[in-house]
Amino acid sequence: MMDDLTSFQRDLLYVITSLEDEQPPHGLLIKEELEQDYSGNINHGRLYPNLESLIEMGLVEKGEIDNRTNSYTISERGRRELQARRDWENSHVDILA
Repeated sequence: MMDDLTSFQRDLLYVITSLEDEQPPHGLLIKEELEQDYSGNINHGRLYPNLESLIEMGLVEKGEIDNRTNSYTISERGRRELQARRDWENSHVDILA
C-alpha cells in the first residue's frame, strides 16, 4: 500500500502522526507543519485532494472540530502501513551504519 503513495502523501501521514499528540490535526496546522520542511508554500489544491485520497484509501480518518474545521487522524490501517514502511526502511538503512 505505501508504495502506491506519492512522497507527499507519505509525508502527510508522518506529519499527521507527529501532530496527533498535541491536538487533533486540522488542515491549516498540517499545511504549516509541512511548509516548515518544504521549500515553498503548499496550496489548498494540493493539500486537500491528497488528504481525501488518503481517506479513501482508509489510511486517514476525517473528523469535525467545528462547523468549519475538519480534523485528520491516522487510522489503525494507516498505523500498520506506517510501521511496515518503517520496518522496510530500517532493513535497508541499517546496512549503512
